[in-house]
Amino acid sequence: MAVVDEDQAELALRVENVGGIDETAVEMTPGVTVLTGRNATNRTSLLRALMAGMGSDDVSLKGDAEEGRVELTIGGETYERTLERTPNGVQFGGDPYLDDTTAVDLFAFLLETNEARQAVAQERNLRDLIMRPVDTAEIEAEIRRVERERDELDTEIERRETLRDRLPALESERTRLREEIEETEAERERVETQIEEHDSDPAAQREQQSEFEEQMERLREARADLDDVRHEIDTQRQSLEALEAQRADLEADYEESDASDQQSLEELKRELDRRRREKSDIESELNQLQSVIDFNQQLLADRDDGFRAALSEELTTSPESRPVTEQLTESQDVVCWTCGSQVTRDGVEATLDQLRSFRNERRSRRRELAETIDELESDVSTVERERRERRELERELDQVRREIEDRRDQLEELREEKTRRENRVEEIESAVETLDSGDDELLELHREANELEFELGSLRSELEDVRAEIDDIEDQLAELSELRTQRERLATRLTDLRTRVTQREQTAVESFNHHMEELLELLDYDNIERIWIERVGTDSPGDDGAADQFELHVVRSTDDGVSYEDSVKHLSESEREVTGLVFALAGYLVYDLGDRVSVVLLDSVEAIDRDRIVTLVEYLADHAEYLVVALLPEDASALPESHARITEI
Repeated sequence: MAVVDEDQAELALRVENVGGIDETAVEMTPGVTVLTGRNATNRTSLLRALMAGMGSDDVSLKGDAEEGRVELTIGGETYERTLERTPNGVQFGGDPYLDDTTAVDLFAFLLETNEARQAVAQERNLRDLIMRPVDTAEIEAEIRRVERERDELDTEIERRETLRDRLPALESERTRLREEIEETEAERERVETQIEEHDSDPAAQREQQSEFEEQMERLREARADLDDVRHEIDTQRQSLEALEAQRADLEADYEESDASDQQSLEELKRELDRRRREKSDIESELNQLQSVIDFNQQLLADRDDGFRAALSEELTTSPESRPVTEQLTESQDVVCWTCGSQVTRDGVEATLDQLRSFRNERRSRRRELAETIDELESDVSTVERERRERRELERELDQVRREIEDRRDQLEELREEKTRRENRVEEIESAVETLDSGDDELLELHREANELEFELGSLRSELEDVRAEIDDIEDQLAELSELRTQRERLATRLTDLRTRVTQREQTAVESFNHHMEELLELLDYDNIERIWIERVGTDSPGDDGAADQFELHVVRSTDDGVSYEDSVKHLSESEREVTGLVFALAGYLVYDLGDRVSVVLLDSVEAIDRDRIVTLVEYLADHAEYLVVALLPEDASALPESHARITEI
């Protein structure tokens, strides 16, 4: 049981039917907790139960149970994980502490089968392992999104820069219009003065003049109406041209999104279902494999004395089996639980190695399937989005076509109205010309004054349009500074995204090399000067600097003090174990796992001598709030008594 006060416990674990555990409950406080005991005392099962509570699937249901349960209380919150045996394998349920345990399975749960620990001994690709938790697909999608946003900003900045070139011409046009308005106003005043001079004529002339002015006013109004309809026709024509251009773009986009060029959504979904079923089958295989491996490990370590006694009793029921039973108590052989025959321990261990190797292969296949499933889910989402976009294009295209027809109808009506108003102007002009004002010069002056007034209205309208365009351009140019700042932020973001993988690699290598150097000094291995990782990659043009692999170097020294590079294969088992653990620690620190999970688990360190185990445990404890380590009694006895201990599970 745990040597801690229940009232002081900050981490509590209740387990039912997990691994070799029927039922147990333990409490832990921050710091080092030692699970001490001989082999086959369910220490690893307890560690895996804790992993399950955290969210890991690397745990098995007890062989004779249909259901299992883990309840984890940490930080004042309680999390539950359930295991249920089904025809398709063990299914997990509940609400674990973490939703995604990819990183912690690799770098925090350091059991014997941990991939990061085994990577050095198996000479695996260290770079691939350290980068596995990085969602490169998500990073690439974010890069594409930021690139689109940057390109849109570039287009907008370029468009606004071209507006700057228009300003001189617009300002010159504004000056010209002002001058022309002044000249036209002066000309109008001159004509009006001449008209006033004619107004001093006798009353008869004024009466005729009044009728003339009335007709001229009607003519001005008619011409103004005609100008309005002409302006509206121009506006409608421009709108129609814009709509026709929009229709052409939409039709081009629609052709590009031709459904015949898209992969069948149904085919993708069938492939996705097939991969999911395969992944589910593999998970079922893995659960069964784990149960077989755990059971055989228990058998080898005399973990289940009741089973062996029952097996012996069963064998003794037949006379011919009696000699075999007697031999079991006198040799290092064991009884195969599948057929009852006698086999050597080495044979069982060899089979276990094969099973573990097969399990690792199936885990690799499960990871590949998980990546494929993610890609297929992304493809399904993409096709569904493309089909939605195609339907939206159809809707927009129909709407634009209807609007084009409406505009054409309106334009035809406006043209008919223009013809009517032109006829109206001609009628009034004829009426004006038939008037006998008694003074042809006065008639001409009024006509000139009318035309000058009309021209002034047009000039002022043009000037107002030019002023509005200048103001709009100046407003857009004033925003250029902010747009450039946004563009710089996007460029920085792109650089960060593109170098995120490289930065992660560099940090991992620096962390490993630093901690490896510290630990080698503390552990004092004979003639090892340095173990370090080098990033090896291609420096080709356009390369983002990411490494192809991590190359592990071992530097030794002779008794004469001469240094030389040795092979990783020549590392002792103890040295390999330490190197693998430091590699896992580097991953733990690179991904800041201490902020996500406060627990580091460790077992199966018997290959390291006792004094070095103590040093290693104390070193790892500096980086984790909870360090739970399974040790043999003789190794645990070397640790300070201040560390909590769990002796019974």
